[in-house]
Amino acid sequence: MKEILDAIQSPDATPADFAALTVPESYRAVTVHKDETEMFAGLTTREKDPRKSLHIEDVAVPELGPGEALVAVMASSVNYNSVWTSIFEPRSTFGFLERYGRLSELTRRHDLPYHVIGSDLAGVVLRTGPGVNAWRPGDEVVAHCLSVELESSDGHNDTMLDPEQRIWGFETNFGGLAELALVKSNQLMPKPGHLSWEEAAAPGLVNSTAYRQLVSRNGAGMKQGDNVLIWGASGGLGSYATQFALAGGAHPICVVSSEQKADICRAMGAEAVIDRTAEDYRFWKDERTQDPREWKRFGSRIRELTGGEDVDIVFEHPGRETFGASVYVTRKGGTIVTCASTSGYTHEYDNRYLWMSLKRIVGSHFANYREAWEANRLVAKGRIHPTLSKVYSLEETGQAAYDVHRNLHQGKVGVLALAPGEGLGVRDPALRARHLDAINRFRSL
Repeated sequence: MKEILDAIQSPDATPADFAALTVPESYRAVTVHKDETEMFAGLTTREKDPRKSLHIEDVAVPELGPGEALVAVMASSVNYNSVWTSIFEPRSTFGFLERYGRLSELTRRHDLPYHVIGSDLAGVVLRTGPGVNAWRPGDEVVAHCLSVELESSDGHNDTMLDPEQRIWGFETNFGGLAELALVKSNQLMPKPGHLSWEEAAAPGLVNSTAYRQLVSRNGAGMKQGDNVLIWGASGGLGSYATQFALAGGAHPICVVSSEQKADICRAMGAEAVIDRTAEDYRFWKDERTQDPREWKRFGSRIRELTGGEDVDIVFEHPGRETFGASVYVTRKGGTIVTCASTSGYTHEYDNRYLWMSLKRIVGSHFANYREAWEANRLVAKGRIHPTLSKVYSLEETGQAAYDVHRNLHQGKVGVLALAPGEGLGVRDPALRARHLDAINRFRSL
């Protein structure tokens, strides 16, 4: 690995130099083990500890297949799917790997007794397989996490509709929380030159997800002037949704759980912020009964911040805890767009407020190839910025996942893989200087 790192850090290394590097037989990776999937049996979700299930170990370098690339990972980040994998909820990811392994002789590589996790990376291409023309060894890249086979016509209008659509590093093996990663070459995108490795690795999954969910015609199709209610507006997803709303001429109403998080939203440029903890919204009387009076109180508060208007779009991801309120406060003809259910998958809402007011509920999952590319392009141009708050070493990934699981973080948390320290990999210092305050906005927390 030292030779690989030396080449990456050398300003004189050529594609031929990278192609001549010896790829090691093994690499360090963050894994979960198939024989430990029941280790948290009987515990509540909150009691399950990723620090106990995530391992750092040497694993074999996988065979490189057609249309694939092997990437030296300089940095990665922790997403909520890494937490789900680590606590084996809502189910063990080894079921995903087993099903993928049955697809072909090549995909059988993914069905292993360990799962290398992680759905983000920033790094350098080391090898490409047959049929790869757009990338070559030495290219500095980031990767989005959409893995598809594209053998069905269903995926050619929107790659997210491919019947073999999977999330790399969650539903496939050889993910980004490691020194090396195996990806399909069409997952690769140019690394934004003004960002360090850890900064470039942070936006990937959440930035693309927020773009499709909020901006794309496949999601809410946000337009100028829209009032957009954003749950968890300072978090991994919400911080990008807030930026997209502001950049697109919309009016974000940011919902957060502390004054510190409210300050983050104001620093991003949002003016309408609701601290749901300080204002003590309790949408559920008990585990089975919601309180419509709280929906109404919440809706009244929103109108105070919008000049009497209801919201056009609700950016939903908490799920069960908030969904009834989300449906209620959306304006007539408005859209509730959901991409997750971090507080519970069984949503309950009063359907009268949906059908009688002609509202829409739209499901949104990650992003197709084009949406991911457009989202990354906005980062590369300095229009959307990383929301990186803290960086961990590869050995500390368990703690990083624990912090995300317990909501002890802000924005995104990064993980250094091969990068020996923070702040490396910047190629465009002039563009960086123009946006330095925004890039570091979450780092001062």
